[in-house]
Amino acid sequence: MKENETTGISFFEKNLTIWVALCMVVGVLMGKFLPAIPGFLSRFEVAQVSIPIALLIWLMIYPMMMKVDFTSIKNVRREPRGLYVTWFVNWLVKPFTMFGIAALFFYVIFKAFIPAELAKDYLAGAVILGAAPCTAMVFVWSHLTRGNPAYTVVQVATNDLIILVAFVPIVVFLLGIGGVSIPWDTLFLSVVLFVVIPLAGGIWTRTAVIKRKGEAYFHEQFITKFNNTTIVGLLLTLVLIFSFQGDVILSNPFHIVLIAIPLILQTVLIFFIAYLISRKIRLCHDVAAPAGMIGASNFFELAVAVAITIFGASSPVVLVTIVGVLVEVPIMLALVKFANKTKHWFPERN
Repeated sequence: MKENETTGISFFEKNLTIWVALCMVVGVLMGKFLPAIPGFLSRFEVAQVSIPIALLIWLMIYPMMMKVDFTSIKNVRREPRGLYVTWFVNWLVKPFTMFGIAALFFYVIFKAFIPAELAKDYLAGAVILGAAPCTAMVFVWSHLTRGNPAYTVVQVATNDLIILVAFVPIVVFLLGIGGVSIPWDTLFLSVVLFVVIPLAGGIWTRTAVIKRKGEAYFHEQFITKFNNTTIVGLLLTLVLIFSFQGDVILSNPFHIVLIAIPLILQTVLIFFIAYLISRKIRLCHDVAAPAGMIGASNFFELAVAVAITIFGASSPVVLVTIVGVLVEVPIMLALVKFANKTKHWFPERN
């Protein structure tokens, strides 16, 4: 990978796959040799929500929400076609292709390796992951593909608002088809806890700081203090989750590879659907590339949080969302490289 293709991605972000793998090892070892730690932490629950994990997830999501400028939505009409591609792929294509690909692999192709009940859990995890389009990392992918930063903000902001109304019914519908019944109230609770509250907090903090100190201070000094907060919060969360997941992983280590295969295929498929549609309608590359990236990548922080809230930290459902974190960065960096090499496919911006 050329240096200019990874400039702008932090050391933690660039090596996220390695950190996730290390967290897996540390967490599994903790669960096996120091079971008193996860046992003690599991006592702190309210309405099936682990308080320690919830706090760490807020630590992940809150800084991301501060970065989103929701006032940018007023610019939606300037070039709506890029938004139409993003909305169409993220909400009318991606969740359903994820369901189809996951069901094909877990129920048919890998039938000899995955028991039926476990396949149902893995399908549930894939559905939750596929219904949550990326938020924070989109800014990284957009930067690496020289995307239009102002337009990327609009894409992210509108997607975050759509999550509030579309995520729950899509997940319930697809899991219902897959034979997985989940309570609406618990799913709504997870969205309120891990989207609405950090979203409101992020908007309030952003508005208050800019009002007092100005935009330059917010972007150049304040928000930079949280650069690694999301990644650190994610890694600590994964250590805890893997400490609960030890038995599942140790009894089915090969399943991590089996789970990764359909997730990788889904990521590549969704990127090319959005990217090629953008090429067909002659969008500029600085809009087309982020449109492909935002669909291909996932809001894995939300997926992990929802899976834990509904199914518990030790559920195989959660394992699927974590494998999504494990495979995402190297695949997305490969797609970044492809997008940069195919810039000539798109018209020049006037």
